[in-house]
Amino acid sequence: MKISEHFYQRQNVVKIAQELLGKMLFTNIQGDVAGGIIVETEAYSFKERGCHAYDNRKTERNKVMFESGGISYVYLCYGIHHLFNVVTNQLGKADAVLIRALEPVMGQDLMKARMKTSSLNRITSGPGKLTKALGINRSHNGKNLEGTEIWIEDMKLSINPKNIISSPRIGIDYAGEDAMLPWRFTIRDNQWISK
Repeated sequence: MKISEHFYQRQNVVKIAQELLGKMLFTNIQGDVAGGIIVETEAYSFKERGCHAYDNRKTERNKVMFESGGISYVYLCYGIHHLFNVVTNQLGKADAVLIRALEPVMGQDLMKARMKTSSLNRITSGPGKLTKALGINRSHNGKNLEGTEIWIEDMKLSINPKNIISSPRIGIDYAGEDAMLPWRFTIRDNQWISK
């Protein structure tokens, strides 16, 4: 069952980031469906310096973050990698969850072809890898996550809270003391989490 907008429009982005673990992210690109279990996330809030919308700074790049939760925010990182985020919170409150890693479940052959490899090993173990494997790019920015191109389903996979590891987010040294917030969440001992 696709997750409804109510799930995304709650105001606690950290809780949403934790609860997205174990959910399944799918894409349907020209009839080709691929997807996997979300095993790593990071929370970002407009109230902290790690966020693109810190202090409510709206730009052409981040403007979808200010929409009501339940849409995608896809941006280009270092001019190379597309990164997929889930917009959360209410209209005007720019929070988002970066999806950092997936365990491939459906469309593995398609993912391998997109990654130009014969091996499934670690092809979705990082935010730039998973978007390439799923065919996500800037054209998916602002898409409704209850739509037919990109969506998240709750398959009722229960993750014991003891098996959720929290740690500082990756690659945001510019955020000063906010870089140390323990807002990266992973499933304990999952082989697909990023290095």
